[in-house]
Amino acid sequence: MLDRNVNIITDLDGKKFVLINDIRFKAKRREDWENVETYLKEYVEEFYEIAETSEKIFISTDFPDEYANSESRIALKGAVAKAKANAAQGIPELIQIATNREFSKNIKKKHEKAAKYGWYRYDVRFALPVYDDKTGQVIRYNIFSARMLVRHDEDGKKYLYDLLAIKKETSSPLES
Repeated sequence: MLDRNVNIITDLDGKKFVLINDIRFKAKRREDWENVETYLKEYVEEFYEIAETSEKIFISTDFPDEYANSESRIALKGAVAKAKANAAQGIPELIQIATNREFSKNIKKKHEKAAKYGWYRYDVRFALPVYDDKTGQVIRYNIFSARMLVRHDEDGKKYLYDLLAIKKETSSPLES
C-alpha cells in the first residue's frame, strides 16, 4: 500500500482538514501528472466512508485518469496545480471529512450510466507544508478548500470522480 504521512486535524473553529505532511510531487514548473495518475491507481477498488453521512465512496478505475487529466485540472496553474497533485496523498481522509453534501441531476449524455442517479458535491479542506528554501524546514502550512465531486452510478454505488474548485484559504496559515 501507499506510504503516506497524513492526519486529520480540527481547527479552532471545529472544522476538520487533512494535514498532508509531505510534498511528494515537487516539480518546479509543471507537475508530473503521469506520476500522480500512477499514484492514484493504488486506491482503485478501495472504498472509504464519509463520517458525516456514513456514505461509502468507492474508487473506480476511471478516477485516476479523470483526476489527472480533466479539463478543470488542465486549467490549473502554479500553487493550485501543485496543491491538487499533492492532495492525491490524502484521498481517503478527504472522503472521511467531506461535509455539506449537495446534489445535482446529471445533465450530460456522456454520463447517463456513470452518473445515472446524479452528482454529489462535498466541501473538503487540506493543508500542505511550505518549506524554507535555505534550511529545508517546514515554516508553515497553506490551507486549501475544494469541492469533492462524486458520481452516483447506475449500479447504485457512489464513486469519487474529481477534486474541483481548489482555492488557497486567505486566513492565516498554520505556523509550524
